[in-house]
Amino acid sequence: QVQLVESGGGLVQAGGSLRLSCAASGTIFSIILMAWYRQAPGKQRELVAASTSGGSTNYADSVKGRFTISRDNAKNTVYLQMNSLKPEDTAVYYCNAKAGLGNLYTYWGQGTQVTVSS
Repeated sequence: QVQLVESGGGLVQAGGSLRLSCAASGTIFSIILMAWYRQAPGKQRELVAASTSGGSTNYADSVKGRFTISRDNAKNTVYLQMNSLKPEDTAVYYCNAKAGLGNLYTYWGQGTQVTVSS
């Protein structure tokens, strides 16, 4: 089992920055991927950025060059640095982890609201 707790959301003006944090606990040694998803009202949840245990990263086209995912393995925490925020970035942001020693399981955090005002 893996538990994920997000923090760092809030209200920011367009062009501003926020950093989201996601602290993992439990069987963290089995985590192979951590990611950030977001869901805006009336829209499907979408992948924002992902980071594998091997160090590879992947970003949605809409955030490339503006968002950066990083991991602090000593703190079992993954971050999402969001710069040059736009109103269309407004959403609930969810931390996601895939973990397992045989079968892979998907875990979600509770979500944190990010609101970007124009």
